[in-house]
Amino acid sequence: MLIALIQIIGGFILLVWAADRLVAGAAASASNLGISPLVIGLTVVGIGTSAPEMVVSAIAALQGNPGLAVGNAIGSNITNIGLVLGITALIYPLTVESGLLRKEFPILLFIMIMATLLMWDGVLTQVDGYMLLTGLIVLLTYMVIVGMERGESDPLIQEYAAEIPRDMPMKTAIYWLVIGLILLPTSSAFLVEGAVTIASTYGISDTVIGLTIVAFGTSLPELAASISSALKHEDDIAIGNVIGSNMFNLLGVLGIGAAITPITLESFVLTRDVIAMFGLTLLLFALAWRLKGAGRISRIAGFVLLVLYLTYSSVVVWQTLA
Repeated sequence: MLIALIQIIGGFILLVWAADRLVAGAAASASNLGISPLVIGLTVVGIGTSAPEMVVSAIAALQGNPGLAVGNAIGSNITNIGLVLGITALIYPLTVESGLLRKEFPILLFIMIMATLLMWDGVLTQVDGYMLLTGLIVLLTYMVIVGMERGESDPLIQEYAAEIPRDMPMKTAIYWLVIGLILLPTSSAFLVEGAVTIASTYGISDTVIGLTIVAFGTSLPELAASISSALKHEDDIAIGNVIGSNMFNLLGVLGIGAAITPITLESFVLTRDVIAMFGLTLLLFALAWRLKGAGRISRIAGFVLLVLYLTYSSVVVWQTLA
């Protein structure tokens, strides 16, 4: 048990660091090659915070624990809204100004509905996985096109551009890129092995482990990025990290896991966890959406989101141990 805990904690730490180095190296390499900061921000930086979830999903599926991928995707979405945005808004109330974000809210809802329909029969087939991954490619293409139409004046694009390393030599950028590519799957394998060991020891399904422990750990990059952005008054990027990550989780994390091996869902995923994900997402829409002017997520709203996340987590633990 002690070894499993060390694997989980060490895997989380190494996973977060490796993801950060991968994004820094990839973004700097692209910048050195003359690629637009807008394209880098909306693809490399945007998808980078979901890299831990995607790699964990792939490793879990390859090792015969695809339920962990489902739990990780849905659990991370719940954690991102309830915990990440809840804590971030408590520290610094968030204002939603970017027109790009207003377009992303409905897209996230559409992706959630489509993913739920694919899961409705209780199975995610490999064909379903390929459809989700195709959707991820379409999403990235759409985001870049819309971003180019809005131009560099969009607040979210300006904030993404500020995150791209400008003075990193190509040799250093490639070094960190390679390090990230090596350590991400290695740390994920440690994490998955530890999580599966604990699940087997206590008779808990890998889906529940994915919904709780793994989802919390793989959401740490989003938490760190959102808090950092909020403290720098980069509100749009703090919220954009979460919305983008949630879209990538459903399309990429679920897609990768199902494309590797078909996934049979446990019944509570649709009756409890997907409902919780929809509820928190719709609440976020209600808090941030305004027909005119900027939306706002206040400290009170952040407190509500955090309490709902803690309540959901408590229910999962209670039902699992009951």
